Amino acid sequence: MQRDPEVGVAGDTATTVAPPSPVRPHEPQPLDQAEHRGLDVVRRFGTVGSLFLALGSLGAGAAPVINPVQNIPVLRLFTRIPSVSLAIAFSGMGILVLSWLMLGRFARPASARLATQGQLARTIAMWVAPLLLIPPLFSRDVYSYLAQSEIVHRGMDPYQLGPAPALGIADPLTAGVSNMWRDTPAPYGPLLLRLGGWLAPVGGNDIVVGVLLQRALALVGVVLIVWAVPRLARRFGVQPVTALWLGAANPLLIFHFVAGAHNDSLAIGLMVAGLEVGIRRLPVRVKGDSPPPLARGELLFIALGVTIITLGASIKVPALLALPFFAVMVARRWHGRLKDLVWAGVPMALLFGVVLVAVCYGTGLGFGWVGTTLATPGLVRSWISPTAELANLAGVLGIALGLGNHTNALVPIIGVLGYVATAAVTFKFLWASFKWRYRPIIGLGVGLGAAMILQISLQPWYVLWAVIPLAAAAGTSRFRTAATVVSAGLPFLLPPTGSAFDGHAYILPWAYGAAALVTLGGVAVVYRLSPLLLSRTSPEPKALADVVS
Repeated sequence: MQRDPEVGVAGDTATTVAPPSPVRPHEPQPLDQAEHRGLDVVRRFGTVGSLFLALGSLGAGAAPVINPVQNIPVLRLFTRIPSVSLAIAFSGMGILVLSWLMLGRFARPASARLATQGQLARTIAMWVAPLLLIPPLFSRDVYSYLAQSEIVHRGMDPYQLGPAPALGIADPLTAGVSNMWRDTPAPYGPLLLRLGGWLAPVGGNDIVVGVLLQRALALVGVVLIVWAVPRLARRFGVQPVTALWLGAANPLLIFHFVAGAHNDSLAIGLMVAGLEVGIRRLPVRVKGDSPPPLARGELLFIALGVTIITLGASIKVPALLALPFFAVMVARRWHGRLKDLVWAGVPMALLFGVVLVAVCYGTGLGFGWVGTTLATPGLVRSWISPTAELANLAGVLGIALGLGNHTNALVPIIGVLGYVATAAVTFKFLWASFKWRYRPIIGLGVGLGAAMILQISLQPWYVLWAVIPLAAAAGTSRFRTAATVVSAGLPFLLPPTGSAFDGHAYILPWAYGAAALVTLGGVAVVYRLSPLLLSRTSPEPKALADVVS
């Protein structure tokens, strides 16, 4: 239970003022006039970046096979100059990433004056708005969502049939799906496909409407993230605006959850929203405090949290990892004994099972998604995946030693070792969290980070599974620095086309170079308007003491 701010001393009329609670960040002052001007400049600079990216997407995005932009006067010009469009898109990315980095000046927890949550939320809205109606970027996965949703709408099993066998090669929805996925059953949860099945008749065979509807689903996840992350941060002693900047204004989120319309957005949004709802009635405790009696509605909110997290897991499986760490939060709220962990974990597991069965049978899709979810990720070998590169290296060594190329045989073996390592890391942090050495939500972020980074099919947006929960609870500057570097660098490893670059090899370097010049020119304008944005900032504070949920 939270300690009183003032504690009386027995036998003395004086009072002793307790130190500030470790679970409450300091209340910052509002920005001064110069900082307000700087925030306005960086907000507009980022919006310019989004507009550049939106224009570049018309010629360098993951456009459908029959591109409707070609029928729009003026705008169709971008489809005829794909190299220039690529440079424009990269320019927009560079401007937006730099804007995000400059925005971080107004979200550093050590600063006496910080932007408000409302100012950050409005900034995110401004940066996102130009990307709402554009073609998908960085990935063609949204076309797979559309085809699989249509399969559900037609009453077929998406876990048995891929788009080509179910819809036919000539179907417009099949045409947009990448070749390697046309015969592959859906690897996504039943709730997502049922939602897509309900939306399918709205879009019909209109690819544009279908993409916008899928982006709307992804935006629901973004809204949940914006809602939940600052609330969780306040509970864990992190400045809400800092968590909002790192977790919700993150370029990876804007590029891949909004522009790319990835369904990870809805799964993560439900996961963090479930945690926020589940711990809403739990009292804040410091290690050593005696547990207070149950609060009114506490068990009900815990059950609601489990239900919402389960819905997230029925979108994408990794959200399931939040449940054991949620059980640790509840156990620590009680007496922190193994008995308490059992009393918290077993009912949660039972409720999870009930809700999952209800979702699987209520959607009419059953449990076929479990097998496809486990089997499909190994079909993709990402060049940024450490485990995939380890398999490639082992294959090269085999050739050098005269043993032959065994890369294909090594991929599933190393993939399994990645899962084993993930399980070990997760269990370590689960136990350490139970023993009060880490906050459970930090353990969740680390476990999700291991699960994503050690996948053969690692993609840039997978990192957000770890960054978003950690943004709400990690109070150290070391984590924020590492997360900032990763979030600023990863977007540029994947071209906006969403596939291996099929142009001439020299086009990418020239596009990067042109984008760098445009971005530097924009930075010069920003410096002229507000030198404050490029000035040195104050040092970070030390990490806060550990607390329970």
